[in-house]
Amino acid sequence: MNYYYEIKKELIDNEINKRIKDYSKNISDLNTYYNVGKLLLDAGKHYGEGIIKRYSIKLTNELGKGYTFTALTRMRKFYTLIEKVATMSQQLSYGHYVELLPISNYDKIKYYIMITEEQNLSIRQLREKIKNKEYERLPEETKIKFIALEEVKVKDLIKNPIIIKNKHNYEIISEKILQRLILEDIENFMKELGNSFCFIGSEYKIKIGNKYNYIDLLLYNIKFRCYVVIEFKITELKKEHIGQIQVYMNYIDKNIKTIDEDKTIGIIIVKKNDKYIMEYCSDRRIIAKEYKII
Repeated sequence: MNYYYEIKKELIDNEINKRIKDYSKNISDLNTYYNVGKLLLDAGKHYGEGIIKRYSIKLTNELGKGYTFTALTRMRKFYTLIEKVATMSQQLSYGHYVELLPISNYDKIKYYIMITEEQNLSIRQLREKIKNKEYERLPEETKIKFIALEEVKVKDLIKNPIIIKNKHNYEIISEKILQRLILEDIENFMKELGNSFCFIGSEYKIKIGNKYNYIDLLLYNIKFRCYVVIEFKITELKKEHIGQIQVYMNYIDKNIKTIDEDKTIGIIIVKKNDKYIMEYCSDRRIIAKEYKII
């Protein structure tokens, strides 16, 4: 086989397709770079690793910029990646896949492909999630569920620690400041918790007996059809925090939740989690997660 001729033909055909069929540019790119990657891998087996450099010089001379040694090496890695993950999502662009190429853990790659599809992430957003080690911050039980293709629940998708951006560079973080930082970037905060969250209210007022109480943050998860009560604490988790949020959760269940909705979830955002307290917490709907200010 004339590998160079086949590679050149694939690349020229792709350039033509991108000019004529604007709607299918992404599919054309993915298919072309996959095919070229396979040809490069086969050529390397026959002629050695140096063939990619020789091909890059010839392609650059004949077709112009864009076919450097690095670019061709990426195409070969792209082919190998697709073969390993056994799927090529047309919802991702080639640029998305380039962000995934340095990752060696294929379970991690599959996770980022999944959330890119679900959340319609841009290349920049995907890069940010990888940089913030979102996969590493998932519970180990959740990673096992992803591998086994098991159904996940609300608590499975909450990262630990939860990343909160300090855009104003506050030196002292009080509970009010923590809440302000979260509300200023509420969309990002909800994505740190998982998918399908919508905002109900902050300082959400409820009346228990003759006194008013205020829930730090009340959200609703559309996918799992449940309310989520969130309390912010700048200290280590204490047992009284569990009692407080449990009262709020029970109030929502009794007064707001409808019969066809699932029971309310409670999340306590703390500076440091005390796993021993959580071990003796009988209400498994309550979750404690640490936060990290960056």
